This record gives sequence, structure tokens and C-alpha cells, in this order.
Amino acid sequence: MARDPDTIQREIEKARDALAESLDALGEKASPKRFADQGREAVQAKLADPRIKYGLMAVGALVGLAILRKMFR
Repeated sequence: MARDPDTIQREIEKARDALAESLDALGEKASPKRFADQGREAVQAKLADPRIKYGLMAVGALVGLAILRKMFR
């Protein structure tokens, strides 16, 4: 069955538009800025937990004391 050129052209344009939308969506999902934002939010959520927050503070204090001890010995 032969199709007329106008119908074929419309189908091509429709497919092109759908492909452009898909590529835009993929580009948005895979953007480095989005990954960085998600990573930052995940770290901030972890640091909001008092066990993590105070544990890191204690480790930092111990490392600082160890450095000071090495410097003044």
C-alpha cells in the first residue's frame, strides 16, 4: 500500500519530535549538576543524624589532637 509523501513527512516530524523530547529528558537526568545536587543532599541528610555528626566531630578532634601531639613532641 503506497502512502502519500505528506503523511510520511508528518510521521517523520512526529518521530523527530518524540526523539528530541526523549533526548532532552535523558540529558536532564544525566546532568552532572543534578548528580552533584543529589550527592550534596544525601550528605546533608546523613550529617543531620546526630550519631554521624558527633561521631565525625569526635574523629576530627582526635586527629587534631594527634597532630598537635606530634608537633609539640
